[in-house]
Amino acid sequence: MLLLAIETSCDETAAAVVRDGREILSSVVSSQIAIHALYGGVVPEIASRKHLETISPVISQALQTAGVTMGDIEGVTVTRGPGLSGALLVGFSAAKAIAAARRIPFVGVHHIEGHLLAVFLEQPLPFPFLALVVSGGHTHLYHVEGIGRYTTLGRTIDDAAGEAYDKSAKIMGMPYPGGALIDKLAASGNPAAVALPRPLLHDGSLRFSFSGLKTAVLQHVAKHPQAVSGQELNDLCASFQQAVCDVLIFKTEAALKQTGARRLVVAGGVACNSGLRSAMAQLCARLQVDLSIPAPALCGDNAAMLAVPGDYYLSNGLASRDGLDVTATWDMDSIKESLT
Repeated sequence: MLLLAIETSCDETAAAVVRDGREILSSVVSSQIAIHALYGGVVPEIASRKHLETISPVISQALQTAGVTMGDIEGVTVTRGPGLSGALLVGFSAAKAIAAARRIPFVGVHHIEGHLLAVFLEQPLPFPFLALVVSGGHTHLYHVEGIGRYTTLGRTIDDAAGEAYDKSAKIMGMPYPGGALIDKLAASGNPAAVALPRPLLHDGSLRFSFSGLKTAVLQHVAKHPQAVSGQELNDLCASFQQAVCDVLIFKTEAALKQTGARRLVVAGGVACNSGLRSAMAQLCARLQVDLSIPAPALCGDNAAMLAVPGDYYLSNGLASRDGLDVTATWDMDSIKESLT
């Protein structure tokens, strides 16, 4: 099946053409970072308007790059949720319109489902496996038994890891989004220089919490204004990153032991982080667990990742009905029941 995939859950307008849920023929991502950087974060209304301006050109570029026409497309897959409602509506409405005009099926899929299955665009992977999804809005651990069969083992109770990165970077005086810059500066810093908390590390659960870590960074900068420049900034970045990685590693190891999983997938935007990738590689080598992390282009928000579940659902007759709408929140545990 030749699928057109569309993603507009937050501040990236993306479209891709993918064959059989595995072969990427094109993947186009139009970022709004420069616009939202002026405000220090994503402004939902601005994001929606920008999606409206960009969606048609992005889809056209994806088709052109793939060397196909709209007449060649056999199905459409699109992010239904979770995300910003206004932003989701732009992509979802476009997908429904294309499907109706072409009289082809479409399916609205879960944004995080796309992330945790993105690795299939690079390599086949047997089920079951454990998945850690870390992004600006999510920090979740899932036991994945198959496409559409997910059990949530743990999630953040407040800030997600990526959110903590960007908010802490702002506290340190860095431009938005600052997560990648923290990762870069951390390479030249001492991770033991600043004592920072590891929230919920020993509470016996698989829950995450990063709001307290962000507050600790704020308090440190208030007491030590010099910490936002020079080597002290590098040290603070390294200490912050070490704290985040310590929590993610500890909880992931606990989940691996709890489930007995021998394969781990790490996905989402924060999976681009070099410190986290290195720490996860060390963990899996120690536990003799197979590790899969998608290439950076497939870690951030993109449309190609949606084609993996989209192709599976459409091939199995699970197309979405015309009256389906977007959802800002969506539980992965009951995903099949809410597809149609």
